[in-house]
Amino acid sequence: QVQLVESGGGLVQPGGSLRLSCAASGRVNFNIMGWYRQAPGKQRELVATITSGGSTNYLDSVKGRFTISRDNAKNTVYLQMNSLKPEDTAVYYCNLRRATWDPSGYWGQGTQVTVSS
Repeated sequence: QVQLVESGGGLVQPGGSLRLSCAASGRVNFNIMGWYRQAPGKQRELVATITSGGSTNYLDSVKGRFTISRDNAKNTVYLQMNSLKPEDTAVYYCNLRRATWDPSGYWGQGTQVTVSS
C-alpha cells in the first residue's frame, strides 16, 4: 500500500518561510499532486496543485508567495511558502491522485503550520 509522509511544518514569524515535503512510497505513479489546508473552524481549501507535466494552479491568496514543485523520480511534492501571514496558519495536507478519475487519492497525515509573533 502507498504511504505518504509529510514534513517541514512548524512555528514561524510573519514574513518567514517554510518548505513542506510529502514523500510517497510504493510503485504508484501520480499525475496530480497537491496541497490542502484547514484551519480550526474553517473549511478545508485547496492551496496548490501540480501535474506530472509541471502545470500549476494556486489559491488566489497564496499566489506570488507559495511555489509548488515535484520530484517525479522520488514521488515527492514540495510547497515552498514565503512571506507567510497569520492567515496561513493551518494544518497542511498533501494529496496525491493517479489521475482525474481518482476521486480522492492518497492523503498525508498533516503537518501544522503556525504563523505568529
